[in-house]
Amino acid sequence: MKPHNGAGKTITDESLREMVRHGSEEYPFQYYVEDPWMFDFHCIDWHWHPEVEFVYVEKGMVECLVGSDRHLLSAGTGIFINSQVIHRMEATESAIVPNIVFSPALLSPEESLVYRNYIQPILNSSLESYTLSPNAGQNEVLDTLLSVFILQESGNACEMETVELLLKLWRMMYENMEITESISAPRSSVRTQAQLQIMMQFIHKNYSRQISLDDIAETVTLSKSSVLNLFNKNIHTSPINYLVNYRLKRAAKLLMGTEDSVSAIARDTGFENIGYFCRKFKESFQVTPGEYRKSHKLL
Repeated sequence: MKPHNGAGKTITDESLREMVRHGSEEYPFQYYVEDPWMFDFHCIDWHWHPEVEFVYVEKGMVECLVGSDRHLLSAGTGIFINSQVIHRMEATESAIVPNIVFSPALLSPEESLVYRNYIQPILNSSLESYTLSPNAGQNEVLDTLLSVFILQESGNACEMETVELLLKLWRMMYENMEITESISAPRSSVRTQAQLQIMMQFIHKNYSRQISLDDIAETVTLSKSSVLNLFNKNIHTSPINYLVNYRLKRAAKLLMGTEDSVSAIARDTGFENIGYFCRKFKESFQVTPGEYRKSHKLL
């Protein structure tokens, strides 16, 4: 397996933009084989990137949350995730998920006619994702995607042949999609992501102190009910649950990298009750804080 950073973690900045470079400036393409079960919280957590992504489930079952939509992907199915769309992949057991992430500019220069007529319409459309299933008559699309994977695994991946297959894949996607101009049907996630990012950044900055739903709502001048709806619809959890999970991630990092006591770490990450902290930590990581420290010690 080849997680994005080799450590089973999703590395993002404060806006949830993924920090990993996919490929190089000269060849912005990367192939991965991942198992969401091996990541923290058994998920490839919320993130976005300017590149597009094609995901395929080779084995097992994965729940893919894209924007406000939730897709249950079984073996033999896949999904296209558009540029700059926030997404997350969850698994209830081990799954094999090959995927490719690449810049659309790899297919054609941004100033070209090909880019303007065939690539940009998809990037600028209301489309956030597009599921790929044999039952929907998309066998040829899936076969082409698998051909890209096979080429990368051969050990003799030719950049020209890869791009040739990607162009074929994109052409079939363009011909099969119902593209709606973003002017008439803007992506729901554009404004929503901005609001979510503001609230998430507030949580990331202030997680160590006691903050309330009122405090979070004030950052975007919305009512508490609107904030609840925004979180539940788009990242499928409440603001307070998101806060608790973020605190747990910070606590896990401190357990690995410091000698601080469990009670001190609980206090420093915003947990007033050590018993509650230990219970929530075990629910999320399936081990106690002490056991996590022993198995993940960095020092």
